[in-house]
Amino acid sequence: MSQPEEKKYFSPQEYFEGEEIAEYKNEYYHGEIFAMSGASFNHNVISGNVFAKLHSSLRDPSCFVFAGDMKIQIEKDAYYTYPDISIVCGDIEFTQNRDDIIENPLVIIEILSRSTKSYDRGDKFSAYRKIRSLRDYILIDQYARHIEYFFKNEADRWELEELKNPDDVLKIRSVGMEFSLEAVYDRVRF
Repeated sequence: MSQPEEKKYFSPQEYFEGEEIAEYKNEYYHGEIFAMSGASFNHNVISGNVFAKLHSSLRDPSCFVFAGDMKIQIEKDAYYTYPDISIVCGDIEFTQNRDDIIENPLVIIEILSRSTKSYDRGDKFSAYRKIRSLRDYILIDQYARHIEYFFKNEADRWELEELKNPDDVLKIRSVGMEFSLEAVYDRVRF
């Protein structure tokens, strides 16, 4: 009888070193490393549309928009992810004197895929809510016009606003920006 394969656990330092030479992105969760899959046509078009709109419209010079290559620290030495898009305003807090891992995102945007949508809505959002700076969490469906916009209200509680109509407008409260679903889904093939 063969023995089950034992899981290999990596230190955060081993993960960081591996990421520097990796040909693809990996997320880190409590010693385990998970390869991220490639993105579809719709995912890339939506990501490009949203990034371009945010980058060109953010008027606050202290705000930065990052595409999917900037890591976010959710839990020190334990949990690092690559959100599809993130926004940081004010002083950027980098992890462990690195310039590729941010601790203080204000906005996180994820584009849902069939394989990640449950995770993005559930465990990942639960983990993201532990980030003290996070004010907005936006989930964009790539298979239908549908955005789930979670935001912290004045009482510091999370609320949900759903957008489904082409003329609906996404208003990102923390950065004072808005744009239509039509702009988000421009040239997307359903």
